[in-house]
Amino acid sequence: MSERILIVEDEAALCESLRRVFERDGYDVSTAGNAEAGLLLYEAGGHDLILCDILLPGMDGIEFLEAVRKRCPEQIVIVMTAYASIETAVGALRAGAHDYILKPVIHEEIKRLVRMALHQRSLQSENALLRKQLEERHDFQNILGASTAIQGLIEQVKRVADSRSNILVLGETGTGKELFTRAIHHNSPRRSKPFIPINCSAIPDHLLESELFGYVKGAFTGATQTKRGLFEEADEGTVFLDEIADLSPHLQAKLLRVIDDHEIRPLGSTQSRKVDLRFIAATNRDVIQAVREGTLREDLFYRLNVVTLHLPPLRERKEDIPILAAQFIAKFAQELGKRVRDLDPAAARLLREYPWPGNVRELQNIIERAVLITDGTLIRPGHLPEGLKTGGTFAGQSLEEGLSIEGYTKAFIRRYQATLTEQQLADRLGITRKALWEKRKRWNLTR
Repeated sequence: MSERILIVEDEAALCESLRRVFERDGYDVSTAGNAEAGLLLYEAGGHDLILCDILLPGMDGIEFLEAVRKRCPEQIVIVMTAYASIETAVGALRAGAHDYILKPVIHEEIKRLVRMALHQRSLQSENALLRKQLEERHDFQNILGASTAIQGLIEQVKRVADSRSNILVLGETGTGKELFTRAIHHNSPRRSKPFIPINCSAIPDHLLESELFGYVKGAFTGATQTKRGLFEEADEGTVFLDEIADLSPHLQAKLLRVIDDHEIRPLGSTQSRKVDLRFIAATNRDVIQAVREGTLREDLFYRLNVVTLHLPPLRERKEDIPILAAQFIAKFAQELGKRVRDLDPAAARLLREYPWPGNVRELQNIIERAVLITDGTLIRPGHLPEGLKTGGTFAGQSLEEGLSIEGYTKAFIRRYQATLTEQQLADRLGITRKALWEKRKRWNLTR
């Protein structure tokens, strides 16, 4: 569809000349000889851009501009003016005109100006659409679950999203801690500012400090130029510190100072810089035990623990499994171009009976694999991993019979690490390879 231009110009020869120029370039052009007629045309149908003379009979161009922007503040208006009235053109810019061009109008110049303005409008529309899609993606309605536990959690999150308070999110691996964190950010007053997730266990300690705080040129060998840190990049936004209990004591102390003083000091610098940050921290560990053991500073724990969100494991909200499974089936069927639309009753029963040590992430991985290997429209038991077909038991003992989720995971790794690759083990548990490595290191499980 052609972009629409409205030309409001009382000089008939110029108006007709501009009409022919833009129609030859494929635009849909309307013309008016005065502001009143221009307003009638504008109200009859939206235009992408308006070219308007400032000196018009009756209502002048400034009044026309104000009337148009009152109806649509985003409307692009370019004013045309003689050199003698350039001060009026500057006034038009203050009134909201996109730009101005001096008469006599040079065709190539005005065509370039119009192209640039319409391109900018297109980018703005695209950005607005992307922002809308991003907000919808992180809307609370996209946190799926009908269980009492998850609905109560969503209500709690809605109450704290608008506050400035720091938040501590607790939950097992794969329960959706980052999903909830992003929903908090995108429903807070900071939504237009950066959201920066940082995995405290994924970056070596000596690199993490420079990543967080930045550094000045010459701060250390290899610092050939000044670099802004993630805390400075996130100014006025939200910082998500995942696996906070894995942060080194040295960095915990520095983080505590940032929270208390609202200042950062890049490595090698003698000057501090003010920052406005909201911290949301998360961990899958027992924080009380971590505090007792000294791996998490008690004062840092209290600074972060202003609001605590406990994410329930999937085994405690099994009524949500069919909802989540249906969403993942639809998602992966579309991405993989498959005809899969549902689970058959036997497969659905296996999903309900399985203890889900990897929680929602494990369910997502299993559904993706099932959709990939399914030829028909239904996922059947044969499309599911072997562990689900045994009724979710391990060594004759189910989770409900007393084996803790940690014990289940540890036993699963011990049993299968000799026969499965690291990636296969991580996929079965619904965790990353790094998380698997950390668990094996913590439990001293070697091949």
